[in-house]
Amino acid sequence: QVQLVESGGGLVQAGGSLRLSCAASGRTFSMDAMGWFRQAPGNEREFVAAISWGDGSSYYPDSVKGRFTISRDNAKNTAYLQMNSLKPEDTAVYYCAARTYYSVRYYLPLEWNYWGQGTQVTVSP
Repeated sequence: QVQLVESGGGLVQAGGSLRLSCAASGRTFSMDAMGWFRQAPGNEREFVAAISWGDGSSYYPDSVKGRFTISRDNAKNTAYLQMNSLKPEDTAVYYCAARTYYSVRYYLPLEWNYWGQGTQVTVSP
């Protein structure tokens, strides 16, 4: 089992920045990757970013590319999501995810087997 705890959400004005953290515990040695997804009311869970726990390769959808950066600290078993130039449409609950097996379909929620409880990010106009 891997346990994930997110922190760092909050309210920010458009154009501002926030940094989310996700601390992993438990069988962290088995992690292949960590990622972030978000879900706004009435919408499906959407892929935001992913990072390979081994070589640090990162992946983003076009909607956040150039604005969001995912990073990890292997020693602390923590992943971060730096969000810059935030827009009102970025408002959502942000979920940290981890997986213990390799998959190229990092953008699919079904390919992740551990989830955090979520943290709210609200961007005001």
